[in-house]
Amino acid sequence: MPSPSDCRSETVRSGRSTMRCAVKGTLEMAHDITEMKFMATPEKGAVSALLLRPDGASHLLVVGHGASTNMRHATLQAIAERLADVGIATFRYNFPYMEHGKGRDSQAVCTATVRSAVAAAQQAAPGLPLLAGGHSFGGRMTTTAASESPLDGVRALVLFAFPLHQPGKPDTKRAAHLSAVGVPMLFLSGTRDALADLDLFRPVCETLGHRATLHTLDTADHGFHTLKRTRKSEEDVFVEMARVVREWACRLQ
Repeated sequence: MPSPSDCRSETVRSGRSTMRCAVKGTLEMAHDITEMKFMATPEKGAVSALLLRPDGASHLLVVGHGASTNMRHATLQAIAERLADVGIATFRYNFPYMEHGKGRDSQAVCTATVRSAVAAAQQAAPGLPLLAGGHSFGGRMTTTAASESPLDGVRALVLFAFPLHQPGKPDTKRAAHLSAVGVPMLFLSGTRDALADLDLFRPVCETLGHRATLHTLDTADHGFHTLKRTRKSEEDVFVEMARVVREWACRLQ
């Protein structure tokens, strides 16, 4: 399967971009991306978003970016493209601080942005079963928002590399709010993730019972880099995550 470096974009006048991922020995695949803006909060203004909707999509996943990245980061792009390959649409968006190049927004602004993104995604791709989540910080802000009150229309949460704690400071304080989330949660976490000690994370998920599913990614770190020599599976880690998300989402009631 293609890596982020295998992909290139062509922007056309309509404001749509076509991401073409060339795979050796196969026909070139293309996914259309619609670029748009939505109002994050009245105070912070509009932010950018990217809707990638493959033909025959089964679900729509609203995806927030990591703390120091943005919606165009290679990791988020790879997640979106591999999900599109298995029929899951994605709505990537920027938090205001990254959109405007300023200091980190308050938690209240970030959780409000999550809610605004969910509403904008529903308007952009109505009719698809809705999921929400993100990579690292984006996922944590999504679970925080969902713990405060349900996200309108969201059936479940998908968390890529949930940051359970700071590097080198293992604890479970960041998981305290998860018990207040009322929908199913899928956690995709690498076995080398320095922000999610599995000896702590596994008991957290067990405590959450049927609401939490933890899928571990062999030798993956927080950015999903893997150790090719020791990784047991030959499956690309982004392909693995897309497959797991698809299978899990299709089992939801």
